[in-house]
Amino acid sequence: MSTLVKTTQDGRKLEVVGPAIMLGGKLEAVDLVAVADHPNRALILRAAPDAAFLAGRVALTAEEGKIAAEALDKGQAEYFSNPAAVNERFRLAANRREAELGIE
Repeated sequence: MSTLVKTTQDGRKLEVVGPAIMLGGKLEAVDLVAVADHPNRALILRAAPDAAFLAGRVALTAEEGKIAAEALDKGQAEYFSNPAAVNERFRLAANRREAELGIE
C-alpha cells in the first residue's frame, strides 16, 4: 500500500510505501527532517519558502509533511509487526555481524 504525498515539478511521485519514502519508485528517505532542525535551513527556506520538512532532497510543506509522517508511522508499525520482516531484519543483522567478524 502506498500513500501519495505530492508530485514533483518534473512529474515524479513522492510516495510513502511501508517504512520508506519513494521518489519515482526509488528510495529517497526513511524519515522526515524538520527544516527548523536542518543545518542549511536558511538556504532551504530561500529556495522553498513554504518548506517545513525535508524527505531526502524533497521539500515538503507542513500539510505534505503531516501526510507523509502519518503514512510513515502507519507503514513502520505494519512493517515492524510483520513476522517475515522481523525474521529478515534478524537475518541481515546476523549476516552483517558475520561479515564484520570475517566469517564467510
